[in-house]
Amino acid sequence: MKVTTKHFKRCDLVIATGRIDSQTAPQLAEVFEEINKADQFKIALDMSGVDFISSAGLRVLISAQKTCKRWNRGELVLAGVPQRVHEAMDLAGFLPLFKLFDEVVEAVGTF
Repeated sequence: MKVTTKHFKRCDLVIATGRIDSQTAPQLAEVFEEINKADQFKIALDMSGVDFISSAGLRVLISAQKTCKRWNRGELVLAGVPQRVHEAMDLAGFLPLFKLFDEVVEAVGTF
């Protein structure tokens, strides 16, 4: 998995590509932690390049969402979620916990 970040005036964009599994999920969690340590809690995650997400990856997303929403500081929104990842999130019951957008521009524009 490859993770890159871009800082904008109102939010941070995290772009993930490849597989988010038990081997790579800690890397994604580290990126979210670094953003939160900089007092940034409005995050858009571009998942258009993600092929697969495991339960470990879903756990990282939930943890990041909880941290961002604590004390109404912000939230984690998802953009470009592939069909297979969408189905996995639906099966786990996680879809109501996130705002989903088709395009990254829409996701970043919500902040």
